[in-house]
Amino acid sequence: MTGHSPQDAVERALQAARCDDCVVIAAETSSANLRWAGNTLTTNGVARSRQLTVIAISRGRDGTSAGVVSRAGVSDEMVADVVAEAEHAAAQGSAAEDAGPLVTTAAAGPLAAAGSTAWAEPPSGTEIGIFGGFAGELGDAFGAAAAGGRRLYGFAEHSVASTFLGTSAGLRLRHDQQTGKVELNAKSADLTRSAWAGTGTLDFTDVDVAALEAGLAQRIGWAERRIELPAGRYETLLPPSAMADLMIYLYWSAGAKDALDGRSVFSKPGGGTRVGEQLSSLPLTLRSSPAEPGLQTAPFVIAYASSRESSVFDNGLPLQPTDWISAGDLAALTQTRHSAQLSGLAVTPPIGNLILQAPGGTASLADMIAGTRRGLLLTCLWYVREVDPQTLLLTGLTRDGVYLVENGEVAGAVNNFRFNESPVGMLDRIAEVGATARTLPREWSDYFTRAAMPPVRVDGFNMSSVSQAS
Repeated sequence: MTGHSPQDAVERALQAARCDDCVVIAAETSSANLRWAGNTLTTNGVARSRQLTVIAISRGRDGTSAGVVSRAGVSDEMVADVVAEAEHAAAQGSAAEDAGPLVTTAAAGPLAAAGSTAWAEPPSGTEIGIFGGFAGELGDAFGAAAAGGRRLYGFAEHSVASTFLGTSAGLRLRHDQQTGKVELNAKSADLTRSAWAGTGTLDFTDVDVAALEAGLAQRIGWAERRIELPAGRYETLLPPSAMADLMIYLYWSAGAKDALDGRSVFSKPGGGTRVGEQLSSLPLTLRSSPAEPGLQTAPFVIAYASSRESSVFDNGLPLQPTDWISAGDLAALTQTRHSAQLSGLAVTPPIGNLILQAPGGTASLADMIAGTRRGLLLTCLWYVREVDPQTLLLTGLTRDGVYLVENGEVAGAVNNFRFNESPVGMLDRIAEVGATARTLPREWSDYFTRAAMPPVRVDGFNMSSVSQAS
């Protein structure tokens, strides 16, 4: 979009609409990045983009249909054309299974008033200066790594997305989302040993680069001794990053519609869902909350398309703190208003963050290493893929450091493995849970950065085969 503001584009689209109902989402995103290799900054840059999405809704005697068209770089003169395309798609479309009334300002409650107040403000943005303090600390880390015979590679990214949601029902909502992450990889001088660390952040003021580099140095040192181990089931320490990758996949698989249709691990034999069943003998809580400190995310539904997990008719619906697992029991599945009518359960749409906790979980990963007689310590997971949705069996590879722990100390680095494990089945084999802290999933960091997880000890984690991956 060029010329007018995203807010103007929303109003122009709504004015041009001739369909029965219309939802318009305009998003403006600015981003900045730093990249480095071999202890040297290589590139940096900034970018800005806009996207316009029009959801045209046609209501008739044969049902309600929705047409969705999204375009980037829409000029003022093109807005009406995008609306016309969406209306044509709605006219040609079949009846929508999830059809319902649009969310009203009354249903949005305080969000509607807050949205109206903030609506006119210019879109938020970021710039390369967001890395000011971080870049200085990164330079110090380059020096420490060079002095220790290590090379640092990686990148830092920051973005700010301002999303404006307007509907023909009068709703005007806005959300400004900051998203940042750092991924740091250390290699030995001969490039035979590698270790990874990463973290999510809102604004880089809370990123401790020295601590990240020190952790990498320790792991590179552990890898000086190599130990070959066979495949098998091992007591395994999963750090927060690895737990995040597994729990996020569990979360993405927790759609109520799939469960109701008998298509997922959360389906109840004979029909219905497993909500209310115990998944873990430990009192684990897996939850999401839009206002979680440091993990803030949109407080209302922003749905660009309908799917089995989302509904364009729910746009603007307020989001509330939700326990997905409570005290070890399955408490909720991700629900649209439509699936909630089918299941008889509360409306619990997906939320953009995820937190796993256990009462009394205070141990650090170092504490848990010290308490291990013999087991494996992972760094992160990679190439995670689903094998069986009925059990949520996943497969994937370990990466950037697997270590053998004996008698409370790291004995050395072992070979990589392919694993076959279900995060749902694994929940009941968790023997110890440490302190929850913000983390960055390695596999899913392009899609989901707002997570807080503890390190955990798992009995019998299934390392199904030895991997030659490095």
